[in-house]
Amino acid sequence: MTDLHIRKIDFRFDETTPFQWLPSHPKFGLMANAISIMAIAFEKFIVTNTRAAIPLIKDPAAAEEAEAFLRQEAQHANNHRKHVAALVRQYPALQQTVDAAHASFDRLIETKSLAYCLAYTADLESTFTPIFKVMLDHEDVLFHPGDERVASLFLWHFVEEVEHRSSALIVCDAVVRNRYFRTRCTRSVFRHVMQLYRDILTGFEEHVPEADRRAEYRNVSPDGVRREELLARLPLRESWRTRLGMFPPATFAPASNWEMLILVYRLLLSQVPHHRPSREPLPRFADTWFTRWEAGYDMTHYYSGAKLPGGRL
Repeated sequence: MTDLHIRKIDFRFDETTPFQWLPSHPKFGLMANAISIMAIAFEKFIVTNTRAAIPLIKDPAAAEEAEAFLRQEAQHANNHRKHVAALVRQYPALQQTVDAAHASFDRLIETKSLAYCLAYTADLESTFTPIFKVMLDHEDVLFHPGDERVASLFLWHFVEEVEHRSSALIVCDAVVRNRYFRTRCTRSVFRHVMQLYRDILTGFEEHVPEADRRAEYRNVSPDGVRREELLARLPLRESWRTRLGMFPPATFAPASNWEMLILVYRLLLSQVPHHRPSREPLPRFADTWFTRWEAGYDMTHYYSGAKLPGGRL
């Protein structure tokens, strides 16, 4: 029996939703907005491929896990769609970026085998627990100071990604039955992911004024993050960082050097054939969030929401 819960939480966003929801750490805020657009397209991709996989799964437990997995992902896509729609109402041309993200995943479904699409999902989902652990271990800096509506959306999404950390691999194994196939797909998968991420950041540059973004492509692109994290962690004077074009805070500024080294190690480990996501160290915050949800609080306003008189949303 699956351990996943389908939490139907109705997040609400309107024209007051700021594009840059985390002014204290604008590079992280910009990265998270890119994740929001990717989430809509990627989770639609997950639902489509998991539905196609379920009739091929012979193990009832794996089939039940697949059903719960796609239902959780459908909830994520639904709420991120609301967030992005609020941004598009303020910057209508941003819809082009959203449409391009959908088209990118649609092309994968049209041109790649189901086995590849399941491996793609398993590869990418395997990276989420170590990445989101670093973020959630510093939620007091990377989420709490921001717009509470947006912060609460990401907190909910990320803790549920941790909850279903093994699901994509269970589905892939049940259909593909070859762990080495997933690893062979890794380079192709992340080439596609990184290009899509770059394209979304380029869309932000084109369609959202810099005054509203408060960060640029060069700050949060894959190369930019690597460069800035290195400069932020070297024993340099602040004046040297300024001369080299790096202005604090870096995207993952609250994380220690040791935490970042562990993250790199865990990301590499996530792609080996016999990786087991169930063995990953988990963020302590996830248990805190689940306990609060079980108690019936309004999770659309994680930090200020009162206990709901009628129970959960």
